[in-house]
Amino acid sequence: MEIRRDGYLNKLIAKEKNGLIKVVTGVRRCGKSYLLFNLYHDYLVRKGIDEAHIIEIALDDRSNKELRDPDNMLKYVKGRITDDQTYYVILDEVQFLDEFEDVLNSFLHIRNADVYVTGSNSKFLSSDIITEFRGRGDEIRVYPLSFREYTSVYEGTTDEAWDDYFNYGGLPLILLRKTPEEKAEYLRILFQKVYMSDIVERHKIRNKDELDELMNILASAIGSFTNPLKLSRTFKSVKNKVISDKTLNAYIGYLIDAFLISKSVRFDIKGKKYIGSPAKYYFEDVGLRNVRLNFRQTEENHIMENIIYNELRVRGYQVDIGVVESYTSSSDGKRNKRQLEVDFIATKGSRKYYVQSAFSISDSDKAKQEERSLLSIGDSFKKIIVVRENIKARRNEDGIMTIGIYNFLLEEDSLNF
Repeated sequence: MEIRRDGYLNKLIAKEKNGLIKVVTGVRRCGKSYLLFNLYHDYLVRKGIDEAHIIEIALDDRSNKELRDPDNMLKYVKGRITDDQTYYVILDEVQFLDEFEDVLNSFLHIRNADVYVTGSNSKFLSSDIITEFRGRGDEIRVYPLSFREYTSVYEGTTDEAWDDYFNYGGLPLILLRKTPEEKAEYLRILFQKVYMSDIVERHKIRNKDELDELMNILASAIGSFTNPLKLSRTFKSVKNKVISDKTLNAYIGYLIDAFLISKSVRFDIKGKKYIGSPAKYYFEDVGLRNVRLNFRQTEENHIMENIIYNELRVRGYQVDIGVVESYTSSSDGKRNKRQLEVDFIATKGSRKYYVQSAFSISDSDKAKQEERSLLSIGDSFKKIIVVRENIKARRNEDGIMTIGIYNFLLEEDSLNF
């Protein structure tokens, strides 16, 4: 089964031979190795690159154990470079390489070496690696499969694909698990034995139960505002545990650095400023979110909101939560101020979109409720409501576009319909 991931492949192609280390990041098992060793390799061969000029090393393979020594690695790579043509050096699971930061810096001094690396432990996956190579590294962020990528290889109807996707998420290997039990077990083992173990080991966390409990609380609260202080109070009142907001803030940082969750903060649309705390946290993969709760809280409306958020980020947008003030007049003539929320502000350069996630618009009152915050914005950027119903894009007299979730996710340019 070959899954086309043209968006990421094109990013690699655009960065080819740019003089920087291409650092492929993303949550474990999202397809980074497949992108480099399969899709990018095949591209290089198709464009006529000699296989001898593609140096691929999987450092988690025990047969390459000697190459985990930095001096052996440098000697090996330099020994493979025998002419002035470009050599493509692709290192997978580079965290197995001792002193890998120093080795990668040394590669930058090889004039005709074009270097690509990926890794899969929490140290490599954290934002630290990009900081380490600031100005010398070029990040390609890989996400789990989008719904469009997922359906491209899914054997079944779009409705069936959606049911599987919003329950079990888009980690590529989930597609090889045929039964719900196999899919759930795969996610459960991956979460506990890989993700959480990496974080606990790296940060030397002594009380793993606290981290587990935090994950469960965040999983239950997708789409809701929270902050470390509020979480600390929740631990005290509900769990009868005293954990400081400082500790919880550190834990959240670990989860963000490992790409398990991401944070979206509030932005005052008319005031043009960030408000800060509280914020919303979304899961990188909804299957990982669901397995944390043993699939007990699979409310499609909240999960749909998480999927829309992820889709906007896959498309390269900075995603914030919008806040806009609205004024209404009461019967006694007084003006009342209300603060309304716009689910997402998607920004990329000069482009901006306001996106509402509305599971259902069952009547005119519900439609007005969803439109109210968008109508209060007052600028000319496109305003969109995404609904669960399978409908094509349509606009009302105020220019607000309503589009069904399938069309929104499956059409690459759906924001511009």
